[in-house]
Amino acid sequence: MGTLSSLSLCLTVALACVTMVATKHCYYCDLTNMGNCVGTPMYCGEEEDCYYGRGTATGLTHIVNRGCVEATHCNREWPISYMGATYSFVTYCCHGNLCNAGPPGPKQAPLSFTTIISGLSLTLLLGWIL
Repeated sequence: MGTLSSLSLCLTVALACVTMVATKHCYYCDLTNMGNCVGTPMYCGEEEDCYYGRGTATGLTHIVNRGCVEATHCNREWPISYMGATYSFVTYCCHGNLCNAGPPGPKQAPLSFTTIISGLSLTLLLGWIL
């Protein structure tokens, strides 16, 4: 394989890794009153943030869900109907991949697999070029 082909391959791999990092992943689960929704990973749009949603209603257990929401809808409260009752529902947003794993609170987001791979790829590319 020639030098130009090797460079082209390295740049393609680096671009693919950077694209993977730019895609945000969040946990998603349906609205539930069970108190805990484990969630499954999903892709979110560019203008979306991950959120953990919680709703309360007098005399009832709280409801929760997780997912992606437009950044303009973060930390807002609105009424939502669930199983015949109206809850006061708030979306608590966070930034970073899979940051909505648990209720909102101070925590450090772990490095994602794609971030690690991208860093290694770019390091290898720069080492090869220099």
